[in-house]
Amino acid sequence: MLKSANSNVFQINVLISMFFALDGSIQVTKEVNLWAEKETSGLIKELLPSGSVDSSTRLIFTNAVYFKGAWNDKFDASKTKDDNFFLLNGSSVQVPFMTSKKKQYIRQFSGFKVLGLPYKQGEDKRKFSMYFFLPDAIDGLPALVEKVCSESGFLENHLPYRRVEVGVFRIPKFKISFGFEASEVLKRLGLVLPFLAMDSLKWYSSLDQRLYVWSIFHKSFIEVNEEGTEAAAATASVVSAKSLPMEWDFVADHPFLFVVREDTTGVVLFIGQIHNPISG
Repeated sequence: MLKSANSNVFQINVLISMFFALDGSIQVTKEVNLWAEKETSGLIKELLPSGSVDSSTRLIFTNAVYFKGAWNDKFDASKTKDDNFFLLNGSSVQVPFMTSKKKQYIRQFSGFKVLGLPYKQGEDKRKFSMYFFLPDAIDGLPALVEKVCSESGFLENHLPYRRVEVGVFRIPKFKISFGFEASEVLKRLGLVLPFLAMDSLKWYSSLDQRLYVWSIFHKSFIEVNEEGTEAAAATASVVSAKSLPMEWDFVADHPFLFVVREDTTGVVLFIGQIHNPISG
C-alpha cells in the first residue's frame, strides 16, 4: 500500500543485472526472483516462473524499475466516493473515485480529453507526471490506443500545459498487477534477431556454443490513490474551434489510457490501459 511520502517526495530506481546459470541450477531462479523483489520494494514477486531455468540456460539478463511519487496536490480521502465505472461489455462496477475542486491541467481534443497530474519535485531537476487519456465514448479506448501507437509524437503533442477550473471531476483509484511471457509478442512486432542463434559472447570465451534468447518474462505493478503512485516493472494536435468553457469536466468513469512520464526528457516509465479499476 502506498504510504505518505516524506521529504523524499519521489523515488525511482532503474537497475540492470546479469546472472550466470551454467549449471541450470534451480537456485538461480530463486536468486533472480529475490533480486527483482528486493529492487522493486517487494512489488514484483516470482519474476521467473518455476521451470524457466534448465540445463540449457547460460545467462539471465534482468532489469527492474521502481517508482514512487506523491501528488503535487494530494486528494482528500474523505471525499473519495464509490460510483459507476462503465465497462466495454456494457455493464458497470462500483469503484472508489477521487475528486477535487482545485484547478487541473486539462486539454480537450476531438474525441478525447487529457488530464495531467504532476508529482512533487524531488531534490534533482526531474519532473514526473501521470497523464490520463480519456476517450469521449465509453468504447473509444481501442481507437485512441491506435492513434497513440500509430501517430508519431502523439503523446508530446497532446499534453496539457495550462491549469483550468474544473466542474465535475472524478478519477478512479486503482491497483493492478500484470505479467506475461513476451517473446511471441516481440516477434510479431519484428524483433526476431535475439531469438536466433548467435555467436558466443566474445567476453565469455569459455562458452563454445551459439546463444539465443529463449524467453522473456515481464511483470509490472501500479497503484494510484489519494497520496500518489507506486509502480514497478521488471524487464498533430486537433484543437476544437469552439470557445473555451468556464469550467472543464473530467470524469474517468470508463476505460482510459494512463502514462507516467518524466517531463524534462520525455521518457515514459509506465503506460497502460485501465478497463476495470478493481479487476486487479
